[in-house]
Formats: sequence, structure tokens, C-alpha cells
Amino acid sequence: MTLLDRIDKPQDLHELSDEELQLVAQEVREHIIDTVGEIGGHFGANLGACEIAVALHSVLDSPRDKILWDVGHQAYPHKVLTGRRDRLDTIRKYRGLAPFCSIAESEHDVMGAGHASTAIGYAVGIKEAMRRGHGEDGHVVAVVGDGAMTGGVAFEAVHQAGGEGTPIVVVLNDNGMSIAPNVGALSRHFNRIRLNPKLWRAREGFEEGLTKLPVGIGAAFERFGPHVKESIKAFWAPGLWWEELDFAYIGVIDGHDVRAVRRALREALIAQRPVVIHCATVKGKGFAPAEEGGLEGMEKWHAAKPKSISGGVPAAAAAKPAQAEPAPPQYTSVFGNALVEECRRDQRVIGITAAMNSGTGLNILQRELPDRYFDVGIAEQQAVLFSAGLALQGGKPVAAIYSTFLQRAYDQIVHDVCLQKLNVVFAMDRAGLVGDDGPTHHGAFDIAYLRCLPNIVLMAPRDEAMLVRMLRTALVYDDGPVALRYPRGEAVGVPVPADPEPIEIGSGEILREGERVALLGYGTGVGKAREAADILAEHGLSVTVADARFAKPIDVGLAAQLAAEHELLVTVEEGVLAGGFGSAVWESLSDAGLAPRILRVGLPDRYVTHGAPKLLHQEVGFTGARIAERIESAVAEHFGVPTA
Repeated sequence: MTLLDRIDKPQDLHELSDEELQLVAQEVREHIIDTVGEIGGHFGANLGACEIAVALHSVLDSPRDKILWDVGHQAYPHKVLTGRRDRLDTIRKYRGLAPFCSIAESEHDVMGAGHASTAIGYAVGIKEAMRRGHGEDGHVVAVVGDGAMTGGVAFEAVHQAGGEGTPIVVVLNDNGMSIAPNVGALSRHFNRIRLNPKLWRAREGFEEGLTKLPVGIGAAFERFGPHVKESIKAFWAPGLWWEELDFAYIGVIDGHDVRAVRRALREALIAQRPVVIHCATVKGKGFAPAEEGGLEGMEKWHAAKPKSISGGVPAAAAAKPAQAEPAPPQYTSVFGNALVEECRRDQRVIGITAAMNSGTGLNILQRELPDRYFDVGIAEQQAVLFSAGLALQGGKPVAAIYSTFLQRAYDQIVHDVCLQKLNVVFAMDRAGLVGDDGPTHHGAFDIAYLRCLPNIVLMAPRDEAMLVRMLRTALVYDDGPVALRYPRGEAVGVPVPADPEPIEIGSGEILREGERVALLGYGTGVGKAREAADILAEHGLSVTVADARFAKPIDVGLAAQLAAEHELLVTVEEGVLAGGFGSAVWESLSDAGLAPRILRVGLPDRYVTHGAPKLLHQEVGFTGARIAERIESAVAEHFGVPTA
């Protein structure tokens, strides 16, 4: 039996020695490598956080003490140590463990969020509530990655915590740097200085003493004081930025040394003030291809694919069976390649991403035309503001941001882009149900949250050829912002035009003629409508299928024609129904004085869980078979006659 086998709850760590805890951390790492290597999931960041998780849970008493894991990409060790070790192989699977922390899953998961940079803000609120007697008092620790510190909300929380003197601890898990032994020794020296009030005053006395040095040296120091003083202070106290915001700074310490992290944590908790513990870690620690592969290796192994690791090493690539036809390209790569061509066609076009270059396909632009590519970090608000600035000066910015992440920049979309009617293109990848990452990452709301804004055009392609044409349409449009949504995963498999023709704004098209029922799809809804139409045809009901192409402006003429010529109009969209595409059709026809019978198909008024998209589509009824059933039921119920 391993030590890890004896850990069923965090308190089981409390009586172990530093040496035993170090061994537990390694056992957690090996468990993650074996499990995630088989099933797939977030990988590199979790391997780098094993010692931090063990150290935290060995010192703190969760759930009375609160440990908040920013994002959750690094929280698998936390899950292993809090009673979920034997269920780790269900993570990200339908009805299995959540991919991120989930307050519904465990009392040890204090916050449930999948977007970066939020943990410090949560921590300040929790601790201030404790200070006012709400709930049980305890320590509050936020674990934040160095990448998450590029997010503006993290800075806002640090500013408040320092101003209020909120006694929280921020563990900065920095896997972007290495640490040498001499730096560690010097850091331990600096830690004692920062946490000891007598030594703070000693530093101030040292600075004052410099002004009194003889032979004009003191006068020179006083004359050049501000610059020299800051240099001395920076040497005396690395982490000056934190210190200036009234945080005590501990670091840089080796984040893979359990003893060192535990010592720093105890010192931080005693200080009773805001403290940051700066831990240097290695992303992918313990897995050579990630640990030794540099930045490329870290990025490649951020997540592991199913069955990608065997025996602790990368699995040998299995021979792929011969395919009669190659698989369709991913929508993301279709967009990325199309954007490169648009940049070559028009010197004004610029691509912007918020720390998701490969996820949005902008890694292709970064490689091909690096001078036309910008990554602003995990800062969606700045991505949109930066785009607004480019547009004000005549540029044609394309902000490629996941649908779910674009929500974070809503104020900038409203005030800085739409209000000023700027030519910004929002390319929203991951529209619809994205699968394993779950409700924080599903692109369910963008149609509804953007459709209400003046001056913006909303469009969605039914296939990759239409995606390329819509990107061209958005970039030649000069009358305001355009939002273009498209899904994750494989495209349909149709040829992509080399010289795409723009589409008339607000125009849909009929794809299939039929009777009695018309299906009007938007984006991926077109494919589902076609599937339903095929099933209905087999049952003797020939229906019309049309592609709306635009959710704003709606092709009212097409919608009115479909409503007038059919007994039932069915709208199909992969977004929430409340305020979505179907609502837009309904409102437009009502404003035109029409009152057709409409059946709206879309996502339910709830957060959809995680799992393979196919399973999720079945759960919510977003399948051709389920749509066909609803149509047959609606026709029979309304007219009292069978469909065939």
C-alpha cells in the first residue's frame, strides 16, 4: 500500500513528516500521469502543483480553511487529496468528476469557476465576510498561476486586499521561471526581512542614513534619491510590486519542495496581513516530454489526449487505418488559415487573441505573419479595447475569442465598440456545447447577449465554406462591428473557396423545398435541421429547410415567406432560447404584423453539464431525431392527423 492509499481526506496529511509528504506529492503526480494519460484531460499544470497541494492541505484544515484554485487546470491534485482519488478516471466524462472545481461536487471546492484570474477576488470577499462574523472563521488561501496574473480582475482584487489589509495568502504558482539554490537561500533571507516589522524599519533607517554620508555622497543620494531609493528597495525586497500594494512578499521559493512551501505558508498565516508566496514550479514536472521540452513541450502537454501515455511515457503512435477520404478540417484551423489569407489581401487586417493562440487558430497567423498578430494575455477586456483603438485608426481588427470568454469583455463591447460603431470583428470559437470542459466553457449565450446591442451584425456558418465567406463579409463590411460564431471540432467536409465571395448582410437562403413544415436553422442548427428533414422524409413528411445565416439583422422577407407557405415554422439554434435566434425570428414576424405558429429548438434554460458533445446533444434534445419527433408531435397535436 502506498502512502496515497491512506489519504482519504486532507486531515490524513497532518501527522505525516516532511519526507512522507514529499513522497505523497510524487505519488499524486504518478497517479495523475497514469490516469490522465489514459483518459485525457488537463495535464501539465496539475503535475506542477502536486507539492503545493500537499503542502496546503497538510498545514490547513479544509473545508474550515478555504483553499481557492484559480481556474482549476491545476486542481487535480487537490481533488485527489480530498476524497476523489478513486474517481479521477471519471474526470471530464459525462456524469463524472467536473473538469474544474465545483461547489456541488465537494465541500472542499470553495468556488466553481473555469475562467482565470478570479480566485483572489473570491478570497477577499470570503475573508472580509469572516471578519464580520459571517460563517465559520478560518484561513483563506488563493492559488493563482502566473498567467492568470495578466487578468485585470486579479489586479483589482490585489488592490482591494492591500487597501483593506485583508489577511489572505496568495500562492503564486509561477511555472514560467526556474530557480537556482543561491536564489533560494537569498529568498529565505529576504522573507525574514519582509515579515519582521523591526527589519522593515531598519530598511527605512538605512535609506535615511545614506543621505548623511560625508564628502557630498549623502547630498548626491538625496538629489538622486527617488531613483536610487527605488533601486535599493528593489534589491532589498524582490517582489516590490506586491510590497507597494501592501502585500508581504515571500519568494522566490522552490514550489516542488514541500518543506519550503509549508514553512512559507506557516509564516504567511502568522503575519495576519496580505501575503503572497511566490513559488517557482515546472509545468509538467515529472513527465520528461513536458518538463524538458521547453515552452513547446509545456504547451503541447497542457492537456493530454486519451491513451497518450503508457507506463509513464508517451505512448507509441498507433498505426492509423487507411482512410478512403481524409477527415474534414477543424473549424478552428479553417478560420486560422482564412485569416492569414485575409491579412495578405488587406494590410489593415490584424489578429488579436487573449492567451489562446492555438485554441483560436491564431497560432497560424503568428507563424505566417507575426507582425499582424497580437496576444494580450488573459485580458479579454484589453483585447476588445485594443481592437477598438486599432479600428479608430483605420485598422480591421479580428478579435478571436471563445464565445464564453468574450462575456468577460461585455462592457467594452457595449460602450467601446457598438456605441461607437467601430469596425471590429469578433470571431467566436467554441460556440455551442463544447463538451468535456463543461458549463463554464459552453458557448451558449453569445446570440442572446449580443443580439440586444445596437449597430452589431450577428452571423454563423453552416459549414467551413460559409465560414470563409462570412469572414470575408465581415472584413469588407464598413458599417460597424460583426460577430461571427462557429463551433469546436470537425467541419462538414465541403470544399473551401480560394477566393470567397461576400454575402449580402441579412440574407438567408432556402436549401431544400418541402411542404407543411419549414425549418429555419442558424449555424450548426442548419445541420440538425437537415438531419431532422431526412428523418421526416422517411416518415412521409417532406419539409423545407433554410439557412438564416444572420441572427441580426434577420431576413424578415425569408422568414415571412416560410411562415406564410407552411403550417409550422421551426427555428433551430445551438444557443439558449431566451433572447436567442428563435426569439429574434418571432419578434421580427410579430413586428411585421404576422402571428405564425413557431416551434423553437435550442438549448434549455439551465447550465448544461460536461461530457462528449454527442451525449450532451442527446440530453438536451438537440439532435435530428429528437427534432423530428417534436415536429411530428406538434403537427399531429395541432391538426389531429398523422404526418404520413
